[in-house]
Amino acid sequence: MSKLQPVRGTHDLLPADQAIFAHVVETARAVAHTYGYREVATPIFEFTELFARGIGETTDVVSKEMYSFEDRGGESLTLRPELTAGICRAFVSNGLTNELPLKLFTAGAAFRYERPQKGRQRQFHQIDVEVLGAPEPECDVEVISVAADVLERLEILARCELRVNSLGDPESRAAYRKVLVDYYTAHRGRLSEDSIRRLDRNPMRILDSKDEGDRAVNAGAPSLADHLNAASTEFFDAVRRGLDASGIAYKVDRSLVRGLDYYTHTAFEFVTEHLGAQGTVIGGGRYDGLIEQIGGPPTAGIGWAGGIERLMMLANAPPPDDRPIAIVPLGEAAERQALKLAREMRAGGLAIELAYKGNMKRRLQRANKLQASHAVIMGDAELAKGVVALKNLDSGEQREVALDELVDELEVEAMASLSDLLGDVRD
Repeated sequence: MSKLQPVRGTHDLLPADQAIFAHVVETARAVAHTYGYREVATPIFEFTELFARGIGETTDVVSKEMYSFEDRGGESLTLRPELTAGICRAFVSNGLTNELPLKLFTAGAAFRYERPQKGRQRQFHQIDVEVLGAPEPECDVEVISVAADVLERLEILARCELRVNSLGDPESRAAYRKVLVDYYTAHRGRLSEDSIRRLDRNPMRILDSKDEGDRAVNAGAPSLADHLNAASTEFFDAVRRGLDASGIAYKVDRSLVRGLDYYTHTAFEFVTEHLGAQGTVIGGGRYDGLIEQIGGPPTAGIGWAGGIERLMMLANAPPPDDRPIAIVPLGEAAERQALKLAREMRAGGLAIELAYKGNMKRRLQRANKLQASHAVIMGDAELAKGVVALKNLDSGEQREVALDELVDELEVEAMASLSDLLGDVRD
């Protein structure tokens, strides 16, 4: 039997990585909470039609990258390639129109069949915020502000640049589409096969092509900025004024076209030069037509998603968890007492490590390996006196403490350690 390996494009999150993963998610969750977002969770697979209608059949995601399968009942199902469509489906199927505006946060796995590379896997994870039922440009500013605050808390924002663009309202896009079709038709012979297929159905997707020949054609393509109507221009100007007022630095990037069909008006990305080619860490925009497109009522929407794996590559390691306390019992009576003591101390919120075997030396070695702050040593002599030997594993100091005062003593020592740490930081 060959050596077992994870499926290509997937990876294991071992404890050190999982700590950073959880740090990213918890940071985003905490920031979203300060803005009044509520957390939701949707299934990791949906009917294939949801993504075909919502994301767009001409996108690479739908045409090339989705993990779709037929279940035993003959239904076509798909592992979600992104989180927004599922949230919008949940809004429609649960009849939440009376709860608008809805401000939602979620995090979870998504799946795309593509070539694995740095920061991009076939099973990946995202943090995601969405606001439904708020068509005002001020909402765009808030959503971008949430993203900026998440990056700030993760100490990443200084290494990122916010790029924004306007994709226009449906009227502007229709006018631009005609101009774009005329341009690409005149250069049809230089387009890739994928772009030729997109020409009739969604020519704006060609602007996002990674094909070198398409990029050369795109260099001379007409700009959407020149075809925005007055309403679209004013909307984008309002977003920019809001970002200026919020103190959020940005760059207008007229080439920015988000990769999914449902975007309108504001599109934005936070990008970095510290991840090589995969520079986008958070991306999103407004999608006022999506919910109607999947069969729901006309409802404004805007949101963003951030790749957790990419954020992990940039984020500093989280502060260490509370260091455990090791209980080291010596003898059968102490072993029994240790089980009771460990349960009581855990009920008080303390992290307790209790080795199952070995002499005191081996158990203390294990405690040091686990970076325990203290060892509680108890044998027959200590039990007879109703005390334990409390050893500070940093200083080596050891003293007797009454068993019924142990938790209070540990709390006092924890406060003293925190005070010393704060003093070191101030110095």
